[in-house]
Amino acid sequence: MYIQLQQKKADVIDLEGKKLKEIDLPLIFSYPVRKDLINRAFRSSFTKSLQPKGRDPMAGKRTTARSFGINLGLARVPRIRGSGEAALAPNTVGGRLAFPPSPMEKIVEEINKKEMRLAIISAISATAIKDLVKRRGHRLPDGLSLPIIVTDDLEKLSKSKDIIEFIEKLGLEDELERCKTKKIRAGKGKMRGRRYKIPKGLLFVIKDEKSPVIKAIRNIQGFDVITAKELSVIHLAPGGHPGRLTIFTEGAIQVLNERFGGELK
Repeated sequence: MYIQLQQKKADVIDLEGKKLKEIDLPLIFSYPVRKDLINRAFRSSFTKSLQPKGRDPMAGKRTTARSFGINLGLARVPRIRGSGEAALAPNTVGGRLAFPPSPMEKIVEEINKKEMRLAIISAISATAIKDLVKRRGHRLPDGLSLPIIVTDDLEKLSKSKDIIEFIEKLGLEDELERCKTKKIRAGKGKMRGRRYKIPKGLLFVIKDEKSPVIKAIRNIQGFDVITAKELSVIHLAPGGHPGRLTIFTEGAIQVLNERFGGELK
């Protein structure tokens, strides 16, 4: 069974923020947005980066402690012979944990390859829907059309100030200001290496993995850059929520079409 998809058109913008030409978008920008698949694919990708945590199976058990038995006026906890010191049991000093975390616990959510592929396509399609992008908190001017496609000249920029000037020419000054905010996290996460919460801003999808623009973009707080070859749900839908404000280069669009081209079956 085939689902008929309608091909869309989009403007290609130059570095001055002006319309250069119009191109036909690949069909991947016309797919229905499957939030359930995107959420599941995000959890699968995120859990694969987690490090398994567990205890030594013999922790707290390296002792000769045994219970002395009954009728001695003592609690029947395991005790070390000679000293009578309690050991081994979970309620004793230096004893084992009652229910220790196990490194064998399943922490990765599995997902089929076809489901992951469809989730990425669906997340790409969400970048062209203005309501979803605004729902994520991005601040857009009224006249800006999505998706934002820029000429490959963007990949030749090597300074952050040039990127900022280009963003301002697109009318995204409010988005820049939003990304400058840095809030202190509530709770114990402050003690665990994640003290600050930084908003997720613009995502740049480029073609060349050796482009000088990569360092220029990464130097701006909240901005991310990724090649079209490595693009995934982690980048397109942080937290499992689709609709991240994304800027594609013209070359990246061609790579995505080659990677995910074809109609949905």
